[in-house]
Amino acid sequence: MEEDKEESKAEEESETAAAADTQISAEGVQTAKRRVSKETVIEYVKRYAFLTVGLIIMAFGVAFSKKAALGASPISSIPFVLKPVAGLDIGISTTIVNALIVLLQIIILRKKFKWINLLQITVCAVFGYICQFAEWCLGGIVLPTGLSAALSWQNWLICIAGIVLVAFGVSMEVTASVMTLAGEGLALALCQVQNKITFRFMKVIVDVTLVLISVALSFIFLKTLYTDSVYFGTAAAAVCVGLIAGLFNRFMKPLGDKIFVCKKQ
Repeated sequence: MEEDKEESKAEEESETAAAADTQISAEGVQTAKRRVSKETVIEYVKRYAFLTVGLIIMAFGVAFSKKAALGASPISSIPFVLKPVAGLDIGISTTIVNALIVLLQIIILRKKFKWINLLQITVCAVFGYICQFAEWCLGGIVLPTGLSAALSWQNWLICIAGIVLVAFGVSMEVTASVMTLAGEGLALALCQVQNKITFRFMKVIVDVTLVLISVALSFIFLKTLYTDSVYFGTAAAAVCVGLIAGLFNRFMKPLGDKIFVCKKQ
């Protein structure tokens, strides 16, 4: 009997110890989950803050480009030409074009498309308001327009500054790796299915294509080149923004690796 009692007592102690270990293990898992959750929140806050700074820099680049009076940016060239062609407001036409670009991403990526990227349309809308603020900040700058703009070194200096700022913002936007504008989203989607072409060259291909579509719409419906949409500065931006962004990526990506804990694909 005594032996049975001792065995029973030993079993109870073993079960109690096992239960205690299980509880400690469960508490450890919960603690680890809370730590990971906290780190994830901090990570996304940092990434979206990085993206926001990039969008602000891009917005000032767009404002500089518009102030130079040498044509719209490549992504804005189609909405600008749709204003006289279809009588659409710039805001409405910009939303339509961005929505079509996102739809094109869905067609390209199919099952690989992440539905959160539908928010690109919202980001583009917010970016539009930031651009308006940037234009207000540069309201005091007065430069020649029309043919005089193409011959003015001041206009070209402002245009080049705009191109560099847009490229820098694009580099930050891509490095943040959480959300992009529709144009960059299309370039990244094409890079996924055609990985032999780097982002900077794909960006150039996308921008040049958008500009060519704008030129075609202008000549088909207006019988002339609508210079508010496409002009010398537009062509320069289409070719240079992606290439300059690629140069910025050489130090922007290592910077991102230092700032962000998790490396995103």
